[in-house]
Amino acid sequence: MRTGIFVGSFNPFTVGHDSIVTRALPLFDRLVIGVVGDQVHKPDMPSAEERIKTIADLYSEEPRIEVKPYYGLAVDFAKAENAHFIVKGVRSVKDFEYEREQADVNRQIAGIETILLFAEPQLSSISSSMVRELQHFGVDVSPFLPHKL
Repeated sequence: MRTGIFVGSFNPFTVGHDSIVTRALPLFDRLVIGVVGDQVHKPDMPSAEERIKTIADLYSEEPRIEVKPYYGLAVDFAKAENAHFIVKGVRSVKDFEYEREQADVNRQIAGIETILLFAEPQLSSISSSMVRELQHFGVDVSPFLPHKL
């Protein structure tokens, strides 16, 4: 079984994240979305349980997707899930350089390959931090959040 993981804090899970999941899914028999556990303390961050529930509800009709908490290194989570691939989204050159370095290290320490999917142009400016900032100022962020069909 070909398994990939897609990891992040997903605070919140955006239409950009959804795009990466939708585009990565045909590559795998199983895609595990790993949500950073509660060991990360960011102001106003919902619990891992809340973030997991939101994402799991979104994909409840797709049996190939699982949503789980993870702690520690992504490569350790990948090994625990018997995954040989980490899926990452890239919006910019800055993202690319960061992810390229991470991919090199992950391959060296664990033999895990990274698959980079470039953001769709209309989604390249969307980030969780941007959505949180807009929320802070009372802006309706619903266009930036995925909705179950």
